Amino acid sequence: MKKRVLAIAVIAAMAAALAACGSNGGGQEAAGSAGGEAAASGTVYQVGVVQHVEHPALDAATQGFQDALVEALGEGSVEFDVQNAQGEAANNTTIVNGFVSAKKDLILANATPSLQAATSGTADIPILGTSVTDYATALGQDASAFNGTTGINVSGTSDLAPIDGQEDMLVELLPDAKQIGIIYCSAEPNSIFQAKQFEAALEEDGLSYTEYTAADSNEIQSVVTKACQESDALYVPTDNTMANGVETIKNIVVDAKIPVIAGEEGLCAAGIATLSISYYDLGVQTGKMAAEILANGADPSTMEIQYADAFTKEYNPEICEALGIQVPEGYEPIPAAE
Repeated sequence: MKKRVLAIAVIAAMAAALAACGSNGGGQEAAGSAGGEAAASGTVYQVGVVQHVEHPALDAATQGFQDALVEALGEGSVEFDVQNAQGEAANNTTIVNGFVSAKKDLILANATPSLQAATSGTADIPILGTSVTDYATALGQDASAFNGTTGINVSGTSDLAPIDGQEDMLVELLPDAKQIGIIYCSAEPNSIFQAKQFEAALEEDGLSYTEYTAADSNEIQSVVTKACQESDALYVPTDNTMANGVETIKNIVVDAKIPVIAGEEGLCAAGIATLSISYYDLGVQTGKMAAEILANGADPSTMEIQYADAFTKEYNPEICEALGIQVPEGYEPIPAAE
């Protein structure tokens, strides 16, 4: 009964993406066949991977991508050049320029800043994104006219979880929270996109909110501290800068006894709960798309952006216990760190 318009929009986007996945079933089979032929003939594809920052979610997406592409094309048929930008925009650009000079057959851009650098670096080499929330926002395209394809040498997978579903979790777990702080990095456009959707959901529930933004990782401590002083609860969307500073966030919010709803599983190290996806599975989807491009000549400009098809309600037992929060049935504990 609440947030119908937002929910319908998200569901429609996912349905379109899933339909695209289904329509490619025969193509994936063909990619496997062509991949076997490529391996037998000695063809070796050169794939560059630029990952914005080291983080469990992004690491899992990269691994899933590599595993799926090798499975589709055959052992020995792909050489990966995996490089990490360490959270620096300039490093993304340098890495992409190197891939372009090396004439890679395909570039995987893991996270929005990496995708933006790759798109700026080449209009010719096929680019696939992963761990990117909204492609129209990331690419500076008109969101109202976006039809699921980019029209340029870019496609990929989105890590967008139902934002209104995450807001529902806040209401369910924290019924007494009235003032919500929304924390994100102002330099990440996909974080802005998520924050606005979350705010719309809060407004429909009559909850007040304030945005607290950090320009970079150096501002996380001061921004989170201020947000804790002025809020009953916090929301942190999928955000690379915040993910990189998750331990800092955890130390502040636990000490202040302020609960956090997180945009994804990695950030839930500082939160009480999240509605998250499997980033490994997202990488696998992206790897299958790469096989279609490399083995079958698929055109990324007309390939539908794909979305995760499963979401899990997870909670952090350690922080929930520390804050005295009772979690109802239907939530799974986040996996323990290895």
